[in-house]
Amino acid sequence: MDVTCEVLGGGSHELELDADATYGDVLEAVGLSTQEASVLVDDSPVPEDRPVETDSVRVLRLIKGG
Repeated sequence: MDVTCEVLGGGSHELELDADATYGDVLEAVGLSTQEASVLVDDSPVPEDRPVETDSVRVLRLIKGG
């Protein structure tokens, strides 16, 4: 499965994923973890364990502070 992944502020990536890939696998493919980023589909966050059902996603890096 081919997926275009736009990392906001970090460029675009063309990913080739397994047919049973999850949105967590998308994050892993671009070098991010579920603790530091969220995947957005149609501008809404999706659970990391949900199977990928689209050919285009956006990744938003999470900001933390103290």
